[in-house]
Amino acid sequence: MTIGRTTWAVPEGYIPGRSTADARDLVSHDALCFLNAGERDAQVRLTVFFTDRDPVGPYRVVVPARRSKHVRINELRDPAPIPTDTEYSTLVESDVPIVVQYTRLDSRQAANALLSTIAFAADA
Repeated sequence: MTIGRTTWAVPEGYIPGRSTADARDLVSHDALCFLNAGERDAQVRLTVFFTDRDPVGPYRVVVPARRSKHVRINELRDPAPIPTDTEYSTLVESDVPIVVQYTRLDSRQAANALLSTIAFAADA
């Protein structure tokens, strides 16, 4: 099954610099969730844009065929870590159609907040 697009944009990005817990599942983070329902592995490139500096990237992610993959933005390291407490946007480019969802867990307070949305898909 082919579903999705090859170019996506997530204009919202902000990784809170603190959390109320140290456990990985409760640490504040942003994540990109990918669905590759196709028959070929997706070679995904991420470029991160900032308000006050040049873009960084590409970050490279492989999403296996007929699989889902979740990537925490704050765990990306190559070519550079994404700074916390900094506004950013992400351009996602894939060599095969995929679906992209963006999620943020904000655990700066005891009452955690979770935001999730489908990214903007460019026309095919």
